[in-house]
This record gives sequence, structure tokens and C-alpha cells, in this order.
Amino acid sequence: MSVNFEELDYQRTALGELILRRRCALEMGGREVFEVKLNDEFLMSSLFHEGEVALVDLGLSGLAGEKWDVVVGGLGLGYTAAAVLKYNQVARMIVVEALAPVIAWHQRELVPNGALLSKDVRCRYYHEDFFALVRRDGFDPDDPGHLFDAILLDIDHTPDALLNPGHADLYSEEGMKRLRAFLRPGGVFGLWSDDVPDKGFLSILSSVFDQVDGHVVEFENPIQGKTAENGVYIAKVEKSP
Repeated sequence: MSVNFEELDYQRTALGELILRRRCALEMGGREVFEVKLNDEFLMSSLFHEGEVALVDLGLSGLAGEKWDVVVGGLGLGYTAAAVLKYNQVARMIVVEALAPVIAWHQRELVPNGALLSKDVRCRYYHEDFFALVRRDGFDPDDPGHLFDAILLDIDHTPDALLNPGHADLYSEEGMKRLRAFLRPGGVFGLWSDDVPDKGFLSILSSVFDQVDGHVVEFENPIQGKTAENGVYIAKVEKSP
């Protein structure tokens, strides 16, 4: 195996073949890059995580008070969760991840944020299907129906480009109503998207939440030599009078 390329893990999962690999990006001066493939599709890369950080900053910046209780849907390479832990107000973070190997990568410290997340007592991994939990009793395995200050979701590519067709019902008006029921007054739902905010989904959010915004996040893609764009949806619940 070339020293410039290494396959760190290969697993068969319910969604297909999952591969974690590390390579030396010669086109970027030898920078170390971690990549995840699901079947034949590149799922994520450590090269680009500006959108994940923006999801956290836009979502949490509007919260008041202290001792925030936060849910992160989707662990990935850990950049969303790591950005959450930078906020001292976060008392607990539950990271919901459907693929057990992804959690194991972090616990074994195979990925860049593994040690940071696994050693922080505020972080709890929850091996479950985020979408199934929305349909059931929420995200706290010890306290069904528990309400959270923020729910930040980074799993599907966009609200209509899904990793699994079974996720589709979440992005409906009824699905958003179910999710809102797990937010405290003043709470926030944030969603990352690989595309700029869609007017149709913004309309669905606006029918359920009290304040909704769509944000475009720009970042440089040195491989393609151009500026790329992600989207972030932020939906807020008004505080009780």
C-alpha cells in the first residue's frame, strides 16, 4: 500500500459499504486528508467543514442562558460536534449516529476529532437512527420526551437528496412538527445542506417554527479552484411569555 494512501476501515452496514481512508493530498502540499465513502459515493472529507461549523455558530449564537442541552444528528468526521463543544455554555451533547463503525472510529481515535469528543465528559454517543427517534420518544435514552435547547442535523445531502428514502417524512410539515416538540421554548433547529437554502423547504419550516432563516456559507475549494457553497437552515421556537 502506498504511504500516500491508506484504508483505515471497511465495514458492511445497513446502508451499504462504508470506507474510511486517509490520503496525502499532493495537490495541496501533502496535507493529510480523511475521507468517508458510502458505496461508490464520497460522503465527507476533512478538507471541507466550514458548513458544519457555520451550522453550529448560526444555531447556538441565538440561544440564551447557560447549561445548554444539545442534540447533534450525524457524527460523520466529528466537525459539527467538535464545534458545539467549543461553547462553554454546553452542559451536554448527545450525538445520534446510526452507523456503529462511525462511533468506533472516534472511540478508537482514527479520525481527527476522535480524542477531543471521546474524552469530553459532555459528549455522549447514541447509536440510533435520528429519524426513527423523531417518530418515537426523542433523543434522550434515559428520559423519553426530554426537551433540548438545540437540535442540529447534518446527515442528508439536502432536504430532498437523501441518504435513505426512509428519511423523507422528517422534511414534511408533519415531520417538522414532531421535531419541534422536542425543543424547549427559545430552542433552535439547525440543518446543514450541501446546496443553498431551498424556498420550498423554507416555506415548510415557516409553517411550523416562529422564526426561520436560510444562510449561504461560502468557502474555497482548492481542488476545483473555485468558491463552493453550502446552505444552513435555522428555525427558532419563541420563548414562552
